[in-house]
Amino acid sequence: MITGVYGSTIEAYLTLEEKRINTTVAKSAIRYLFKFTNDMTKDVKYSYAESLVHNDRYVKCTFLHNTTDNLYEYKINFKPYGFWKYEVYEVSWTGAVAISAGNAPTTENDVLPVAGTHGIVQGKVEEGKLYIQETEGSEQVRYTKHTTTETNYLYTN
Repeated sequence: MITGVYGSTIEAYLTLEEKRINTTVAKSAIRYLFKFTNDMTKDVKYSYAESLVHNDRYVKCTFLHNTTDNLYEYKINFKPYGFWKYEVYEVSWTGAVAISAGNAPTTENDVLPVAGTHGIVQGKVEEGKLYIQETEGSEQVRYTKHTTTETNYLYTN
């Protein structure tokens, strides 16, 4: 499970290297498209990881917090807080890697015209849970005891 705090950069260490699908291209020609689905609202967001640090078995993926989502600039807004499901799709290039409109798939089902600079979704390589906690207690339900009567009532803000 990945955990993060709303409003901050999120770094995830995932065992993507040992699950690689397209082994015919170099590591530098592989990127990972993340699909995030909120457990409560079912909102779906996509983002590529900003920086990839490849190690023998795992890959370090970084996401930047922003109030506006941008798939190509690695920016994502994880609001509402709480649990999100994530799925990771391997995308490979045969030519120069370009994370931009028209060159990088926007979803796991996006098929671009064949070209070296166009990414190809190879398949799903990872899935799991992401928990985003809030930075302040403003979203939590707070209870107070009503004391003016003999019966105890619970009130919420």
